[in-house]
Amino acid sequence: MSNQVISVILGGGAGTRLYPLTRKRSKPAVPVGGKYRLVDIPISNCLNADLHRIFVLTQFNSASLNKHIKNTYFFSNFSKAFVDILAAEQTPDNPTWYQGTADAVRQSLHHLENFEFDYVLILSGDQLYQMDFCEMIDHHIAQGADISIATIPVNAKDATDFGILKTDDRGFIHSFTEKPKTGLENWTSPVSDEMDALGRRYLASMGIYIFNRKLLFDMLLETQAGAADFGKEILPYAIQHHKVLSFQYTGYWTDIGNISSFWEANLGLTDEIPQFNLFDEAQTIYSRARMLPPAKVSVASMERAVISDGCIVQAKKLERVVLGIRTRVGIGSEVTNTYIMGNDFFQTLEEIAKWKEIGRPLMGIGENCVINNAIIDKNACIGNNVHINGGPHLTDGEFEKYTVKDGIVVVKKGAVLPDGFTI
Repeated sequence: MSNQVISVILGGGAGTRLYPLTRKRSKPAVPVGGKYRLVDIPISNCLNADLHRIFVLTQFNSASLNKHIKNTYFFSNFSKAFVDILAAEQTPDNPTWYQGTADAVRQSLHHLENFEFDYVLILSGDQLYQMDFCEMIDHHIAQGADISIATIPVNAKDATDFGILKTDDRGFIHSFTEKPKTGLENWTSPVSDEMDALGRRYLASMGIYIFNRKLLFDMLLETQAGAADFGKEILPYAIQHHKVLSFQYTGYWTDIGNISSFWEANLGLTDEIPQFNLFDEAQTIYSRARMLPPAKVSVASMERAVISDGCIVQAKKLERVVLGIRTRVGIGSEVTNTYIMGNDFFQTLEEIAKWKEIGRPLMGIGENCVINNAIIDKNACIGNNVHINGGPHLTDGEFEKYTVKDGIVVVKKGAVLPDGFTI
């Protein structure tokens, strides 16, 4: 099957809803789960399905993403496997940047056409899930579909936030509506008894597609040459003119489109049995291999904590936290409901002594801090006795060193918060 499929991962636009995490990086490069990047999720799903030819399409702030992929995904010289970045480029034939998801793939077709393949698997770079793409591809081939769309059953409340598809009894899609606010009773589709019992009768598009090669080229270059977006233009047209099949997925999936969903998805990893299972060897999540020491932890009270390699923790309390690589937490500090992304490097003893001498906070969390409902981006330097208490009592706002969204305090990458700083 690996020779039949080319995978294309869409890097997304400017990622404004994830700002300030996307202030200096693209969405696929945002750190997730303490030691991964978002792009590792779709790439790992491909690799686990033995799909080893992968393009990542990106446009904004792509330097850190390029570096991560270069340092992570390299294969044997005797293999045809690759994970390549296709950054938006201006050419004599096309002087514009990517105008949307479909336009991004259209502008990249000349890179794909020299490969042998029958199907194109198109994925989003900002979702958290573990799916066996082999099942979806087999289903697509068995049903003789032109296009397949991965769908997930949702309830009436959630349906208003998604593109909703309506299928017949065979699973072929005949109607589509974008974020319906009324008339939902007309948009139910056949689902399993388990999903029906949960009230999840509406099929939401997951933004995961399979196209037959010839059809994709024909649509993007001929019949829909002016269309910029898959969800809003290409797929509604395709449903009326081609055999478009639904592939129902009932596992864990979340679209990490904003700060609150990103925060909840990461803290969900601290659950006793997390919905996104990092411990499933059949669905391994791959990332950059770092030669880091084990974590060193001395905590008076710790509950539901995910601690990555290289951490040095001397806190008073950790509860429902994810600590990224090389995180440092000082003596007496209490951290709850928080994702700390960690640091890109360790400070030397000489540098630590110099910073202490001039009164500059060290990288990480200082002593006797209290931090709740927050995301601390990489390389932040938080002094002693700093208090950060996120929650609905805070008004959303943009500040020099931090941002507040939906009550969650996001300390910016590399920000320095002096001793006694309070939010």
